Amino acid sequence: MRKEWMEKDYYATLGVAKDASQKEIKKAFRGLAREFHPDNNPGDEPAESRFKEINEAYDTIGDEEKRREYDHAREMGYFVGGPSGGQQYVRVEDLLSGGFSTASPQDLFGGLQDLFTGGRHRVRAERGHDISGSITLSFHEALAGPTREFTTGAKTVKVRIPKGVADGTKVRVRGRGHPGTNGGAAGDLYVEVRVAEHPVFGRSGKRDLTLTVPVTYSEAALGTVISIPTLDGTTKIKVPPGTQPGTTMKLSGRGVETAAVTGDLLVTIDVAVPLKVTDAERRALEALRDAESEWNPRDHLGV
Repeated sequence: MRKEWMEKDYYATLGVAKDASQKEIKKAFRGLAREFHPDNNPGDEPAESRFKEINEAYDTIGDEEKRREYDHAREMGYFVGGPSGGQQYVRVEDLLSGGFSTASPQDLFGGLQDLFTGGRHRVRAERGHDISGSITLSFHEALAGPTREFTTGAKTVKVRIPKGVADGTKVRVRGRGHPGTNGGAAGDLYVEVRVAEHPVFGRSGKRDLTLTVPVTYSEAALGTVISIPTLDGTTKIKVPPGTQPGTTMKLSGRGVETAAVTGDLLVTIDVAVPLKVTDAERRALEALRDAESEWNPRDHLGV
């Protein structure tokens, strides 16, 4: 049994009743995890600490097998040495509340040492080692959040990839690592997700998509309406007159969809310069150059 199981009430941490269903526990965890996630509370150390407590609680009672062990450990009694060499019955609740008062401190702490270490003659339970691996997804597969099979030696494990996962994300599958020894818990499986690049779209952070759109000089100078691709088709955007190269426009809600929120599509305007021009285009450009001779865009350089 783990020492922290005696010290911490994981049901209270998640704000659920002891007879709550696994679905209720999962719902409570998701709500708290979203509220205290570091991404939503940058630089907030208390929120980060709370987030760790929430994950620790869900890691135990969110798993049905661990939950049964946890409940059993907190409900069962333990025998520790009594003042006359006998044994006394101690409940976890008594130890936590200070209600255990009939044994001497030496008896109590000696018994607790046996409780936590397994006793001199007991074989110590060892947790199994974790397993690491990786899978590669296409850009669109990563956005959809697929379920993939991952082979760990003789076992094949189904791994649910979160929707909108970013390149380099590690997905943890509890209890799917190497088995423990002497009754110890199994290790975990960690799968690193590698996401292939897209020929058009890029990623900015975890939620936003990026797109660079070239326009001609006349379109940027005079303004225009152009069509651009999106994840689910196409849309039109307005390029205002005088748009400068590098200008970024935001299309809200057209980015990466995750469990918590959908990001934005960030469209950056680039002015394309033709490598070759026709005779008619050359004459037009020369006329434009002559017409703008009094305007020097480098005046601010002092040259």
